[in-house]
Amino acid sequence: MKLFAQGLVLAFSCFAFGGTFAAPPMAPFYESVMQMAPAGKLGQIIKKEQIPTSLKGAQAWKIAYISSDVRERKTIATALVIAPVGPAPKEGRPILAWAHGTTGSAQNCGPSQVIDPTRALNQYFLMDGNSWTDFGIPNGQEFINEGYVVVATDYQGLGGGGKHQYAVAGTNGRDVINSARAASSMTEVGAGKKSVLYGWSQGGGATIAAASLSDYLAQQGTAADNLQFLGFVALAPEDLSAVLPKVPADESGAAKLMKEFTESNVSNVFLFTHFMMGLWGTQAAYPELKLTDILTEEGAKVADQLSSNKCVHVMADSFNYAYGDKYKSLLKPQAGNTLAWIKAFVDGSVKPVKPVAPVVIYWGTKDVTVPPIMHELYQKQMCAIGANVGRIQLPGEQTHFATPGVSAPMYLQWVKDRINEKPLENACPKG
Repeated sequence: MKLFAQGLVLAFSCFAFGGTFAAPPMAPFYESVMQMAPAGKLGQIIKKEQIPTSLKGAQAWKIAYISSDVRERKTIATALVIAPVGPAPKEGRPILAWAHGTTGSAQNCGPSQVIDPTRALNQYFLMDGNSWTDFGIPNGQEFINEGYVVVATDYQGLGGGGKHQYAVAGTNGRDVINSARAASSMTEVGAGKKSVLYGWSQGGGATIAAASLSDYLAQQGTAADNLQFLGFVALAPEDLSAVLPKVPADESGAAKLMKEFTESNVSNVFLFTHFMMGLWGTQAAYPELKLTDILTEEGAKVADQLSSNKCVHVMADSFNYAYGDKYKSLLKPQAGNTLAWIKAFVDGSVKPVKPVAPVVIYWGTKDVTVPPIMHELYQKQMCAIGANVGRIQLPGEQTHFATPGVSAPMYLQWVKDRINEKPLENACPKG
């Protein structure tokens, strides 16, 4: 039980309200997409718009495409597509699909909506960050230089309408897979079939979840069938199911587990914000659940208002301003329907299925946001069923937020080798 609580410390990791409230204003591209119906083939592009890019020798587009969630309901996701200028090779260009970390759960939290969204990764917490959010793409210029197409999903609910299923890795992973299908279907970019997925934090969880969706990856009748998924790069990935040794058999055991989980996620207002978004996103995926199972009536209304309207850092500021150190008053003293919630957390996480291609994980020893025990247990679980999963500890004492920058030059050759289908020694621990 304690292991579960430790592993979930940021896995999902106020203002007066009244009546209804409006969604945040959106740019015309997204505003029009939000009015569209999620109908079509998986990966089918339903809207696109060419945009400027600061990357050299590149061209870029915003797109909206069809995806589906963990229960296979059709959704719309938005994304960026970046490709080299000039003719593509006969076999087509390889595809690199990026899955971003936590930005929030409101419609205006998609990274593609920021000015110059195709630039190198810009992180809010780092000293050289210059925006209110994380945006940009690690190694984007380097991959363009190699002749690859890069696609970067926003995930469903972050610009394409619907409620974002934050930290539901099964949904987020499907969005990444379908972004690669969308890129492959674009005649303008000259993409082929070879694909590698890479992601960080929430996106790391999406990446390893995608790796185990073997039937979904092989599905026919999509906008681009038979993609070759050759590798998965996960930077500090979360995995709820790996740290849950066994789903409780009854409500009593689930209530105890939920209490430990909640206590692990509310020690400060930033953790609490992720916890609230996680509840909101899980309820979006599993609408039979109710926020009032865990939150007070006021807490449920505030979670809905802020999750619908604010991105993660601004949302934390709102909780801090409105409630100060009293934010825990939004939690019920005793949660209800906890067994259904625990089952939903596990169902939406990484499936215990052998990944379709090698996985490599990069992590730092000072990561307290996604505790390394998560992907350590993931590696053990997957290696036990015959997978090839490596874990590379970053040099020095790296935090969660240092992980993308420090690891960026390290996985370039690994990606290139997977694209070239070079044999890879099994990286699972010996013995």
